[in-house]
Amino acid sequence: KEVVEKRPKKDDKEFKTIIDSIKEMAIEIINESPNIPSEATFAIKNIDSSPFLINFVSSNLNLNVREKQDLLQIGNLKDRALATLRFMNLELQKLELKNDIQSKVRTDLDQQQREYFLHQQMKTIQEELGGASIEQEIDEMRTKAKTKNWNEDVKIHFEKELSKLQRTNPNAPDFGIQRNYLELYLELPWNHVSKDNFDLKRAQKIIDKDHFGLEDVKKRIIEHLAVLKLRNDMKSPILCFYGPPGVGKTSIGKSIAEALGREYVRVSLGGLRDEAEIRGHRKTYIGAMPGRIIQSIKKAKTSNPVFVLDEIDKLSYSHNGDPSSALLEVLDPEQNNEFYDNFLEIGYDLSKVMFIATSNSLSTIQPALKDRMEIINMSGYTIEEKIEIAHKHLLPKQLKEHGLTQKHLTIGKRELEKIIVGYTRESGVRGLEKKIAEMVRNAAKSIAMNEEY
Repeated sequence: KEVVEKRPKKDDKEFKTIIDSIKEMAIEIINESPNIPSEATFAIKNIDSSPFLINFVSSNLNLNVREKQDLLQIGNLKDRALATLRFMNLELQKLELKNDIQSKVRTDLDQQQREYFLHQQMKTIQEELGGASIEQEIDEMRTKAKTKNWNEDVKIHFEKELSKLQRTNPNAPDFGIQRNYLELYLELPWNHVSKDNFDLKRAQKIIDKDHFGLEDVKKRIIEHLAVLKLRNDMKSPILCFYGPPGVGKTSIGKSIAEALGREYVRVSLGGLRDEAEIRGHRKTYIGAMPGRIIQSIKKAKTSNPVFVLDEIDKLSYSHNGDPSSALLEVLDPEQNNEFYDNFLEIGYDLSKVMFIATSNSLSTIQPALKDRMEIINMSGYTIEEKIEIAHKHLLPKQLKEHGLTQKHLTIGKRELEKIIVGYTRESGVRGLEKKIAEMVRNAAKSIAMNEEY
């Protein structure tokens, strides 16, 4: 069917504007398209005939045959020019989008190539300096991880975090934090435990050797160890030794550790106000670290140490949380097999740890915390017991620490009684030990200066 072309009048301003727009857009398409030579812009500028320009542009547009046929069959030249302009606008948008995507991909590739080149340079420099490369460190971590007695959840979590480290730029601040985090996993003992020595007669001798008197306290400790031997778990109550300063509350924990053949760790809770000291900080924070519980387990290198929580009555609270509440989970045998430390981000089993608490006062301990513990009263020593402690333990200890022997200084029981009654009116023996140390120092000075004493 022959199409009769209807042309606009020569003075049609709208048609002239459309033609100018077609020329401008055609030049933009040529500039954006990588397949059209730039010389084509001169050809477009030199076309004076409006019908020829419209037909030339429409025939070269990226359209299918049907669309081109429909376009060329439009009889009104002005309408055909508008339709051509619409198709050109779509074509230009597609080209701009395509070029934008290619530019982004090229930028990403350039950045990746740059990072790869820098990593290779750093690797070469580290090898020249004799240090291990990042890849070597990661391989070493992966090898160490295979020797760990982890459950499946910990294995998956560690591998995920190790992959994150592998993807992190070594110059980024997060790299050091992530490496420290993974090193903590490798340094923690997890399910590694020391073998217990349940020879109760030997345990009795060790406790008797280190502590004079306190018969009721010693009896309760041996009972506690007997239950542990028979049940082989830590479901029995947490022992809390309560009494005045200097009666041996903390040192008795050391004796229990020695008797069982376990590692000994101690955490002083005096003045502790921040819950994060127990639960740790989230590793996204600057200067983040695990809580004191996990740090002490790492130091012990076994998952079943004797763990002394010293001065549990001196815990306080602030706007940063209540550490007493955090300790509830630590001391509860039903919960502490999955103790959650914020830094570690995964549950840690504390059920094999033997927790022992010490306290000077019961009034300041949170009731729920007190309920989880068995209070053992260590009221103090009699004068006779103090004399024996000084004679058998304190004096030999101070002589040894000051480089003297019994040949240099002898203090009789009568003199010790005078010191106790006249100078150290206390429940414990801390003040008595200070007085004995003072006498030993005086003797040491006289011996060193060849003076009589």
